[in-house]
Order: sequence, then structure tokens, then C-alpha cells
Amino acid sequence: MRLPTLLALLAAAAFALGVSPAVRAAPVEIPEAGGTVLQARLFLPPPGVPAAPAIVALHGCGGAYPTRDREWIEVLTKAGHAMLFPDSFGSHGLGPQCRVSHRIAGYMAMRRADALGAAAWLERQAGIPPGGIILMGWSNGASTVLRASRPAHDLPAGLFRGFVAFYPACRFASPGRDWHPVAPMLILIGAKDDWTPAPPCHELTLHAPADVTLLTYPGAYHDFDVPVPVRILRHVSFAQNPDGSVHVGGNPPARADAMIRVPAFMAHLAASAPGGGGRILSRRNRSSRRR
Repeated sequence: MRLPTLLALLAAAAFALGVSPAVRAAPVEIPEAGGTVLQARLFLPPPGVPAAPAIVALHGCGGAYPTRDREWIEVLTKAGHAMLFPDSFGSHGLGPQCRVSHRIAGYMAMRRADALGAAAWLERQAGIPPGGIILMGWSNGASTVLRASRPAHDLPAGLFRGFVAFYPACRFASPGRDWHPVAPMLILIGAKDDWTPAPPCHELTLHAPADVTLLTYPGAYHDFDVPVPVRILRHVSFAQNPDGSVHVGGNPPARADAMIRVPAFMAHLAASAPGGGGRILSRRNRSSRRR
């Protein structure tokens, strides 16, 4: 494909997805073992912006969330990060999973494999800075982040530089006192989250205080970083309320703080030596108060 044609495709994709025309975007396909082709969207920083560590971003149980995704794409690509958004559900012929209790596309196996495959593919692309990929996710995608961060025989050394997890299910995604991530991790969660509650994440940080920073936002529910009001969802799987309802929606102070904290965390990762692990995060758990 000629360069002018490619540039036109990237610009058209960015326009269709509602992001700034300066952000270059395109659909990509990533072959996986077993014959599955992982569909994904790749967003590249504006021309001339110094390259920062690349990001694989994992959607929640509802699939892509354009209202939320657009804002993070704008913030992080302007900081120099390429962002790859794999579609785990659509690529496997599945729809939204929020009301599905027994999920085929679970974070312990299928979604973890998608995350590792997407990160390995992104790492090989031209122009991607060496030193590892940042794995970022929301809700079910954040639980996948926790699962993928554990040392394992099939996790390539140095594949990940760091991890960012928004409101993960800490109780299920990282069982056992021996859990720890292979690189620094930032967890962000609402104190009032009644879908993936905060207390298990507090306990989790006690197991790996040098590797994990936890930010807990008072008054915030699930999806606190979306620019939409809080509402109630009913009949969802794994709700903490007996009637199966959960609160979801934005919390402006928490959202504004996260928009500062996440890029700052990633900037620290960019400045660190590959494989720096806990050297970046020497601070103790900060979950007792907002920053």
C-alpha cells in the first residue's frame, strides 16, 4: 500500500472513531494459535511526538466503550503512547458478557492469551520503543491485567514494562498470598464499587507493597472514569448486591485525578530501566486517601 493511501486510511479511521484527526488509527488483525484472528484497533501518536512505551488496552465485559476509550486515546497518544485495543469478544464470535456467569472468554485463559498475543505483536512493530509493553484494562479487562501480570512459564521475559488496572475483580483474578506482578502496577478503584469491590484490592497490595500502588477514590463507583452520570444496571453477573444490581458511572473528581495519575505513572515507567520492577514504586499502599 502506498504511503498516501495508508495515511488516508489512518485519518479516516480516526475520524470514524471520533478521535482527533492528529491521532492516526487503523484496524489490524493479529493471528493467534489455533487459527483465531484477533481483531484490534491501533492508535498512533500524532507525527513528531516523541515515542513513549506502547500500550495494550483491554475492554471490560461490555466490549469497547467509545465514550471512555476516546478520552484515554486523546490523553495517552498525545503523550506519545501507541495504543492497541484488541476485541476479545467479537474476535471469538461472542457478544457482551456482563450478564453471563459462565464466560467462555474468561480472564484466566482466553483473554489472558489475547493480551499476551496482542502485546507480543505490538512489541514487534516498527517504531515501538524497546523495553516492554504497558498492559492496561478496565473491569474484566483489568482482571485480565492482574492475571497476565503473574510470573508464568509462557510469559516472555521483558514483555511487560508495567500494568494499569481500573476496578479489577481482585478477589478472583489474583488469589493466593504469593501473588505479585512481574513489573510495577497501578490499580485504581472506587471505594463504593458494588460490582468489583475495593477491599480485596486493599488486601492484594499488602502481598506486594513494593510492586503495587492502589488508588481508592471515595464516593466513586464502577466506571468512575467515564464522562456519564451514575446509573443502575440490573441482572448483572457477580454483582455484590443481593438483587443483582450495580452502580456504574462517572465521578468527576476521581476521573480528573486518574487522567493525571495514569500518564504520570507511565512516564515513570518510561524513565525506568527495563525490568526495573519495584524500583519505581518504593512507596507504600496509598489507598487510605485520595491524591
